[in-house]
Amino acid sequence: MSFRARHLLGIEHLAPDEITTLLDLADSYAALNRSDSKHSDALAGLTQINMFFEASTRTQASFELAGKRLGADVMNMHMQATSLKKGETLIDTALTLNAMHPDLLVVRHPHSGAVSLLSQKVNCAVLNAGDGRHEHPTQALLDALTIRRAKGRLHRLTVAICGDIAHSRVARSNIHLLGKMENRVRLVGPPTLLPSQAAEWGVEVYTDMVEGLKDADVVMMLRLQKERMDGAFIPSEREYFHRFGLDAEKLGHAKPDAIVMHPGPMNRGVEIDGTIADDINRSVIQDQVEMGVAVRMAAMDLLARNLKAAKAEEGVLV
Repeated sequence: MSFRARHLLGIEHLAPDEITTLLDLADSYAALNRSDSKHSDALAGLTQINMFFEASTRTQASFELAGKRLGADVMNMHMQATSLKKGETLIDTALTLNAMHPDLLVVRHPHSGAVSLLSQKVNCAVLNAGDGRHEHPTQALLDALTIRRAKGRLHRLTVAICGDIAHSRVARSNIHLLGKMENRVRLVGPPTLLPSQAAEWGVEVYTDMVEGLKDADVVMMLRLQKERMDGAFIPSEREYFHRFGLDAEKLGHAKPDAIVMHPGPMNRGVEIDGTIADDINRSVIQDQVEMGVAVRMAAMDLLARNLKAAKAEEGVLV
């Protein structure tokens, strides 16, 4: 199996064969998760610490469940109640945790680059669970697995990513991944929510949903990141839904077998019509949640293997 990374900090530096390796392993874990016995011993004897500096439901729960199903000792750090509130720096917190010899560190942080900085200060494998506007690699990987399972392939598809592109780390990771796998990527949204440099990313940019969704194989809606907005980016939620929210009329311009995705949490009636979100023939939103556990199991498994191999080369007992 080809996966050389020591950490999973983003999609940008992963090669296509590493992405395929991770997705293939995740497929096997998806099957395990649907079986009566959902447990493996891939991480038996290892310690996983989850550090979430931002609120999370899906990502934190799926990382915790993934670690437990692989046999790891899992600890969730409640960062709002840590010594950071007493003035301790992020680096000192990392050094303190490093002294406890964890094997896997899962980090979500509001500032871009914070997770990468942490990875330079610890001896364990670090997984980026989302950092600022930078990247959210496991979300892109679970999206990729969902697409591959639904469409039968992960190349030469037309994927429309719609909504708040400017503030979305999910969009950035998906742009990297889908581009590496030879897909046609379109970004669709109001000018105020499209990065000025988007046209330089090797994607097509649209400000009209009808044009952007024409003959798309995959329609990926994004949440309005209100917590990252400083100012008025849309006139109103009602107007935003009218122009950029996904409803049956707009979806009709995509291919008849196009699938609908959303990373969650959804704002129904703002980014997506509830009827579309719940349409079992078109929506794969619940599949995304399911694949999230499998992908995170695969990512931690592969990183743990690399960590063990590296320690073995250094003569460190594990």
